[in-house]
Amino acid sequence: MLRAAEDTRVSVRSAPPTWVVVALACAGQFLVVLDMSVVNVALPSMRTDLGLSAPGLQGVVNAYSIAFAGFMLLGGRAGDLYGRKRMFLVGLAIFTLASVGGGLAQEGTHLLVARAVQGLGAAVLAPSTLTILTSAVPEGAARARAIATWTAVGAGGGAAGGLVGGLLVDGLSWRWVLLINVPVGAVLLAGAARWLVESRAGNKRRLDLPGALLATAGLATTAYGIVQTEEAGWTAAETLVPLCAGVALIGAFLAVEARTGAPLMPLKFLRLRSVSSANAAMVVSGSAMSCVWFFMTLYAQNVLGYSPLGAGLALVPSSLAVVVGSKLAPRLMPVVGARNVAILGTLLAASGFGWQSTMTADGPYVTVILLPGVLMMAGAGMAATPLAALATSGAAPEDAGLVSGLVNTSRVMGGSLGLAIMSTIAAARTGGSVTGEALTSGYALAFRVSGVLLLAGAVLMLVWLPRRTPRT
Repeated sequence: MLRAAEDTRVSVRSAPPTWVVVALACAGQFLVVLDMSVVNVALPSMRTDLGLSAPGLQGVVNAYSIAFAGFMLLGGRAGDLYGRKRMFLVGLAIFTLASVGGGLAQEGTHLLVARAVQGLGAAVLAPSTLTILTSAVPEGAARARAIATWTAVGAGGGAAGGLVGGLLVDGLSWRWVLLINVPVGAVLLAGAARWLVESRAGNKRRLDLPGALLATAGLATTAYGIVQTEEAGWTAAETLVPLCAGVALIGAFLAVEARTGAPLMPLKFLRLRSVSSANAAMVVSGSAMSCVWFFMTLYAQNVLGYSPLGAGLALVPSSLAVVVGSKLAPRLMPVVGARNVAILGTLLAASGFGWQSTMTADGPYVTVILLPGVLMMAGAGMAATPLAALATSGAAPEDAGLVSGLVNTSRVMGGSLGLAIMSTIAAARTGGSVTGEALTSGYALAFRVSGVLLLAGAVLMLVWLPRRTPRT
């Protein structure tokens, strides 16, 4: 009887409330996404304090995103093989310690290294957040709601970056955009160690080291080539060489995966319609959505004359619209289907992009920021939830971490590629002019092209996404 009681206590302790698991997973995702945007507001202060050059400032942003994109697949598979809770803790610990190093950096080089290590920790942490969530919540309406919360929190983290960064820089210093992660990370580490339950793949496969090296090198090199377009342009050797090298490495990775007995990413995933179509849709929609916060912040500050904090506050309604759209999606999915909700959200976002493309240099806040921003982000939230649900369905439980890594990789790579393309389009339209009218014309064209891209994405979803969500 005593042994039975002890077993019962262990069982109860090993099954924490679902809301606790969802909260921990979403908090980890929020940190990861927040740090992709929160430093933007602090860049001028970093430059003054550390004497960073313009390329150095760009490196502060890109060091994180390149490491994040490059190690994502490896982080997802590591969770499958070595434990999702363990990788959550390892990734969060790396991320938190790197935040300490970045916040205390005395030289530009130290800050760049810290940001790259942050990106590595984020790449290990991010896939585990979605895998832990989907493992804890049974497939169906409950999981759709949990994924909606994860989507909303992630999108909210990106949207909140400007506001949080402005508050910290104005109230304290630029160092706190990094140091704020330390107490939050410590609390999450304690909570995760106490409440999360370990899970991993049932077999004892070894890590596919050649595949891991090729995938990491290919994704990181491709991401580096994409970010080089901001400084060098698309036709410069500094851009073309890493882009071509990255594509070649990814091709070599696929060739190795087709021949190895225990691949990092079994190519059977590419034959799963739900996984391949949803990830392709994420790349397309992410390419369009990535420019919203970037161009809206620039428009508010450079054209309308808002302060950094004022620009962050101006975008708060759009941030809330993401949450509303994300939470509305699981209510609609059982009624009209995940595919139709994704299409509906994409079309709603496209209408917002079309409205935003009519922006003027002296327009009122309500019609040039508030209403189009709400439409864009409500549609983005509505589309992201069913796409994430489809992308994680149909795969075996032992491959959940890898599929989650693939989801995050698609989002990040699509966003990086889209931002690079839209920045080039906007810069070409302005022709180097910095007047309010010229900048507005460039931003408007970027929104117009993004809207067309979303319409193409809606057609892609209509043709390719499965009508019903496959069962695991």
